[in-house]
Amino acid sequence: MNEKLKRALRRVEKPARYAGGEFNRIVKNKADIDLRVALCFPDTYEIGMSNLGMRVLYDAANRIERVWCERVFAPWGDMDAEMRAAGIPLFALESGDDVRDFDIAAFSLGYEMAYTAALNMLSLAGLPLRSAERENLTPLVIAGGACCFNPEPMADFFDLFLIGEGEELNCELYELLRAAKADRLTKPEFLRRAAGLRGVYVPSLYGVSYNADGTVAGITPREGAPLPVVKRVAAGFVSSAAPSGAVVPSTEIVHDRAAIELLRGCIRGCRFCQAGYIYRPAREREPEKLAESGISALKASGYDELTLLSLSTSDHSRLLEVCDRLLEYCEPRNISLSLPSLRADNFSMELMSRVQRVRKSGLTFAPEAGSRRLRDIINKNVTEEELLNTCRIAFEGGWSSVKLYFMLGLPGETDEDVLAIAELSNRVLHTWRAHAKNKNRGVRIAVSTSCFVPKPHTAFQWSAQVPREEYSRRVSLLRENMRAKSVTYSWHDADTSFIEAALARGDRRLGAVLEAAHRRGGRLDAWGEYFNIGRWLASFEEYGLDPDFYACRERAYSEILPWSVVSSGVDESFLISENEAAKRGETTPDCRTKCSGCGARELCGEGVCYEGGLYG
Repeated sequence: MNEKLKRALRRVEKPARYAGGEFNRIVKNKADIDLRVALCFPDTYEIGMSNLGMRVLYDAANRIERVWCERVFAPWGDMDAEMRAAGIPLFALESGDDVRDFDIAAFSLGYEMAYTAALNMLSLAGLPLRSAERENLTPLVIAGGACCFNPEPMADFFDLFLIGEGEELNCELYELLRAAKADRLTKPEFLRRAAGLRGVYVPSLYGVSYNADGTVAGITPREGAPLPVVKRVAAGFVSSAAPSGAVVPSTEIVHDRAAIELLRGCIRGCRFCQAGYIYRPAREREPEKLAESGISALKASGYDELTLLSLSTSDHSRLLEVCDRLLEYCEPRNISLSLPSLRADNFSMELMSRVQRVRKSGLTFAPEAGSRRLRDIINKNVTEEELLNTCRIAFEGGWSSVKLYFMLGLPGETDEDVLAIAELSNRVLHTWRAHAKNKNRGVRIAVSTSCFVPKPHTAFQWSAQVPREEYSRRVSLLRENMRAKSVTYSWHDADTSFIEAALARGDRRLGAVLEAAHRRGGRLDAWGEYFNIGRWLASFEEYGLDPDFYACRERAYSEILPWSVVSSGVDESFLISENEAAKRGETTPDCRTKCSGCGARELCGEGVCYEGGLYG
């Protein structure tokens, strides 16, 4: 560590974020390396170190001989200022080397409000923001993650995007770049080769034209580039072991525990959920592999808690077997199991007994809507009776707190639906009063609402977001009707969700807006301390663009959508049928009950998909 960095660390709030040296970090001999990858997460250390995708990609890259992958996180404001004042470029934690000296800077884009953080990291690294201004082959600046399913707002800044699951695709790209370096290819020559990999989108190989009304007129591929670019699905997931040697952080992080991925994708088909569509088909790991991975992760880290992660944990068909296998190791050592993302319609006494075997963790459920009518519209197939029965089981089992997540502004929502959230919360409270094991402890019911953000590649990708003023009115309506002292209510702010929606459904013209927002001081817009709506509105106005055009406009099925340059594998005709079913208030069965023919199963090299309760 150089003296400038040492002095900077003495003046910042949390120096452990930037010091490196953690247990289980991977350090390789530079003399044995011919490709270096900086895995960049555009948020703070505490958030990035909690991200399972970062752990998976770090492990996969470092398994490749002669490739060294290191971690890079966005600095907090105090460290950002110190680095700029002292002339310290953005650096990787393992070696302390400048990011600009790496062969690849690979960004993980999972949240639209992190876009300015990514641009700021490029700026701190001393790299030009725009791809066209970086003429050399390396460092190659790439991105992957859920946001890349609409890559257009960030298309000017990245050399290429990796669409879909990265365990194999990333590694193929690394090998391709290694060969390109040996062959002394130019950057354009390499990008043309890279476009031949399934799942790689190279923005410079596509032209976009616009109609007079601002909608997309056409997307034109050049030099044989594919249209659309179809996402990659990692083969062998079912029989694979989850990475177990995660880096142990040197300071407290958001999710400070061991974690393994139970299943990928989701069988449910909630119409608002982007992750539920883009990670299809649903695949679950074998119990034997999960037990092996979980125990290895605990041994390698020393944690006293293991989290079983997925979009819908309780949908793993052999979850009880997984828990039993793990508890044989965990219970004698006082290690607890945590199961987030539980479904209210399949939480059982058998599962509860396992969850609380060592210690109780919090219970969180996401009904999403207060009324059955609106839950049918969004295809959230959970009834009020199922939720209350689940709460009864929990309260009888000794739980005294529950968190409930809802959305406001969903398509078709009325004031009656908003008030139904308050009514449902009160019924949960009455359930506690009737069935609590110990009423002396009291109860805490935490209700939270967020603003619906229409996302690409979902059944609601054509829907409008409600205006900010209307969302705030609905928040006030709900708040005024949350009267029970044991029920606390919190809500997400409208301004952030508005900009998120504009970026989520934006086109390539928003690159100029993003650059302007960064120029005006945008750094960590995912954080309330740094977000400024005035900065964003001024940046849109500077380029004559209206955020309402992107966020609050209903779109026709016939419109060319900016993100149609990539494919999630789910047929657009299926998304249209789901949108029409929502308008009729009709539900669609989950994948385990009946295959809906969405098209995604054709992408899976394992030939795995749920059908009739069994693997097809």
